[in-house]
Amino acid sequence: MSTVVVAGEVNVDLILTGIDTMPVPGTEMLARGALQVPGSSSLICALGLARLGNTVRFIGRVGDDERGRFCIDVMREAGLDTAGIVTDAAHATGLTVALSGASDRALVTYPGAIAELRGSDVGDAALRGAAHLHVSSYYLQSKLQADLPTLVRRARAAGLSVSLDPGFDPGRGWGAGLRELLPLVDVFLPNAVEARGLAGTDDVDAALRILSALGPTVVVKHGREGCLALHGGDVLRVPAYAVAAVDTTGAGDNFNAGFLHAWLERQPLDACLRWAAACGALSTRALGGTTAQASAADAAALVGRGA
Repeated sequence: MSTVVVAGEVNVDLILTGIDTMPVPGTEMLARGALQVPGSSSLICALGLARLGNTVRFIGRVGDDERGRFCIDVMREAGLDTAGIVTDAAHATGLTVALSGASDRALVTYPGAIAELRGSDVGDAALRGAAHLHVSSYYLQSKLQADLPTLVRRARAAGLSVSLDPGFDPGRGWGAGLRELLPLVDVFLPNAVEARGLAGTDDVDAALRILSALGPTVVVKHGREGCLALHGGDVLRVPAYAVAAVDTTGAGDNFNAGFLHAWLERQPLDACLRWAAACGALSTRALGGTTAQASAADAAALVGRGA
């Protein structure tokens, strides 16, 4: 099974559930449940890949605090190689508080060490013998942005393929050199909002074609509409799988894990999309992005059953 290096951000998700309405300043309310789980796009994808059977080396930064130790312990229990994690005493580990009600949710994030990862943190030893490098949350990892072209070239020179999930741009400028990076990337995994923002169009099919013209295999996650990619000049669409969803947190990151798992096994593009859709859907069966992640058997069974 392929070894994947994931270079990215780490934070904890604290999910408070059973909230009837969103809080009003100056008041206090009670939640009926609380759950602490690993968060961040990179970490959820890494744990998803490990659950599917891939060997994963994680490179990231955490604070010298309880949250950082919690995330490292979770990674080690899942079998991830954590030798590349830097404990940064100058910054706390990131935290997202999710307030989850019956019909809506609200998120508040403290970024902490999320922005502190640098390309130099990904040493040659981390790349040696690996098959693939994955990076998520481009816009949140501001210190990694300028280093990514060099890091990607180093990875490719070492024989690795490369994938990138941009994440949402909080500044909504959709710049910061990302389009210039895409010709160096093998697989690009935006959602529909991100793809349209980067391509400068409101049409998701047009966005797919514009971004694909820059070089990578582009896969657009489109929520309930499923996903789409270009195949031989035509738009290939795969519908979403119907499951009894509890929480969609991390569904896109588990989608990434499913796609990369199948892609690294050299499965056809349509099969990769179905594995991605299956892993994304199955992850929504419980709260948080990691508590219901699919095994390879789970995903294969759903793919075999059909949408």
